Amino acid sequence: MGMKKIASFTVNHDTLTKGMYISRIDGDIVTYDVRMKLPNNPQEDYLPNGAMHTIEHLFATYARNTKFEDSIVYVGPMGCRTGFYFLVRDNISHQDALDIVRGAFDFIKDFEGEIPGSKKEECGHYKEHDLAGAKEVALDVTTFLKNWTVEKMNYV
Repeated sequence: MGMKKIASFTVNHDTLTKGMYISRIDGDIVTYDVRMKLPNNPQEDYLPNGAMHTIEHLFATYARNTKFEDSIVYVGPMGCRTGFYFLVRDNISHQDALDIVRGAFDFIKDFEGEIPGSKKEECGHYKEHDLAGAKEVALDVTTFLKNWTVEKMNYV
């Protein structure tokens, strides 16, 4: 086929741990890999669709309501269901990006009420949400990101 391998396929998923990584920097866009599940691990499940969908709504809502709202480009799940991509402009420091992600998962872990954007007219699959599942995942994420640092953001 002659196509070059994309950067994310060059990361060794056999050694990748849960955490937050700088995946790539393209011009003024920084892509973070928020790895929430261990890849290819038979002892660990993947992100369930309903929980992942709810995390997407809550994570994006939280991030776009911070002081950096104009620099948030994208929040969304990975197709492999082991994490999320978080894309921001490079005027947000790595520490601020980490703080936004920590804040988002604290927000999700403690969220009560109606999920933003979950009405039929607001969402293309409004019935597939799982707040309890999202909160369970968020509790795990807050645990391993608690002591995460910018120095740990490079893939090993």
